[in-house]
Amino acid sequence: MTKHIFVTGGVVSSLGKGLTSASIGLLLESRGLTVRMQKLDPYINVDPGTMSPYQHGEVYVLDDGSETDLDLGHYERFTSSPLSRDSNYTTGQIYLSVITKERRGDFLGQTVQVIPHITNEIKAAICKFDGPGVDVVITEIGGTVGDIESLPFLEAIRQLSLDLGRENCLYIHLTLVPYLKAAGELKTKPTQHSVGQLRQIGIQPDILICRTERSLSRDERAKIALFCNVPLEAVIEEKDKEFSVYEVPISLMEHGLDELIVRKLGLKGGEPKLDHWRELLHRLRNPQHEVAIAVVGKYAEHRDAYKSIYEALSHGGLAHSAQVRIHRVHSEAVQQQGAQALLKGVDGILVPGGFGERGIEGKIQAIHYARTQGIPFFGICLGMQCAVAEFARHVCGLQGANSTEFDPQTPHPVICLLDEQKRITDKGGTMRRGAYPAVLAPGTRVAAAYGVLGISERHRHRFEFNNAYREILTAHGLQIAGTSPDGSLVEIIELPDHPWFVGVQFHPEFKSQPIRPHPLFAAFVGAALEHRKPAASAPAPSPAAIPSA
Repeated sequence: MTKHIFVTGGVVSSLGKGLTSASIGLLLESRGLTVRMQKLDPYINVDPGTMSPYQHGEVYVLDDGSETDLDLGHYERFTSSPLSRDSNYTTGQIYLSVITKERRGDFLGQTVQVIPHITNEIKAAICKFDGPGVDVVITEIGGTVGDIESLPFLEAIRQLSLDLGRENCLYIHLTLVPYLKAAGELKTKPTQHSVGQLRQIGIQPDILICRTERSLSRDERAKIALFCNVPLEAVIEEKDKEFSVYEVPISLMEHGLDELIVRKLGLKGGEPKLDHWRELLHRLRNPQHEVAIAVVGKYAEHRDAYKSIYEALSHGGLAHSAQVRIHRVHSEAVQQQGAQALLKGVDGILVPGGFGERGIEGKIQAIHYARTQGIPFFGICLGMQCAVAEFARHVCGLQGANSTEFDPQTPHPVICLLDEQKRITDKGGTMRRGAYPAVLAPGTRVAAAYGVLGISERHRHRFEFNNAYREILTAHGLQIAGTSPDGSLVEIIELPDHPWFVGVQFHPEFKSQPIRPHPLFAAFVGAALEHRKPAASAPAPSPAAIPSA
């Protein structure tokens, strides 16, 4: 029977439940077990696709087009668990499904209530992965214990221990043990209160994972165990990692977490095989090179807005035993201060995706600087579209060239709305999303990076390269390096006479893993290393200042 692990969080938000859940998945997979990952989010939005990156961070897109929580990025980077729309449910999705059923008359006149109708819907969502081919389903409950919006999810997982049998369910609670400098000690009371709230709901945690900036003594662990009603061995320390999040799985294994899980659930897995992960950490700790990459975006002050971009750059560095120093540069600052002031001395410039007019001219200035100074450039989604506009303006002489997203009256709409998007009025879930195939042109840099001519990458956009301008742009030196299989959509552009200038309409960062860096990120970092060589003796640039929002 498929076993279930439920990961909850207490005391404060942003403790890292996603990283912890992904690490547990990695540890169980290393023992030969088949794992599925899932995130339940308590917000009423149907999905995060309409939410601001300032509030929610990046929207992580799956192959099937689902717009999901950024924690699913951790799941894919750490595990081989296949993800789908069943891997992320929100309160909005659950209620929408129940209300749709009620409108159809599925409940035969019953009064529709949170219990049992909403909780039954949640339980059905959790059990969708159950089957003979799956050993463990790890379900992360978003939010913090005590939040009113999380209560239906907590009630549902409480009920599941009765439905499936207590021996088939394991509750892991991630909590905070803060250090008070004034008192000079760690405080366990917040953890006690958090577990107390869980127990009032009817959930007794089996394992406590304690986030802390200082190591827990045996006496402190014993105190937590006593007051929270768990065995001493089930109080697991998770100390803050100053070096890399990829240290978390090894740390949890060294504290015996995977052995405890296997024993409590009666799982028949082998000994953990993590040599590949230890080798990864060795390469992270012992880089042979260093390279500076500027990421020029409108959300530069918010780390999670470009989470997968930053991780993929790190993976690209691993492919070359290089440490990537990321300079987060606000595109509006480039617009105000100039590209020379903020980008001088970097070895590569990346312009990521995004929406909205703010900061666009700063991105175009950064791209112009990269093109004219011979600095390796990588444009992703909107970054590729800005590169097309910059080339049209300054090389083809098409003054005012722009995307109709930002200037509907532009005289040269080199980027325009997809035909199927013109009749759409709703914002949520209506873009071109998910994995689509593309064909690469032989002899291009991207073909060399991939090593194949047929690829599949994930998309999330409304606007496309305008084919009416394909002839004039290519006549001036822009190369169409990749298209849709029928040739109708431009997927990749290159500049052959530049050291490395590539723009892609898709989001390659979503398919990069530390043990399998995405080929385009590896090639981009490699080009940046080549650019750095002549200036290796020069001092590294200082990080660009980021203005307050």
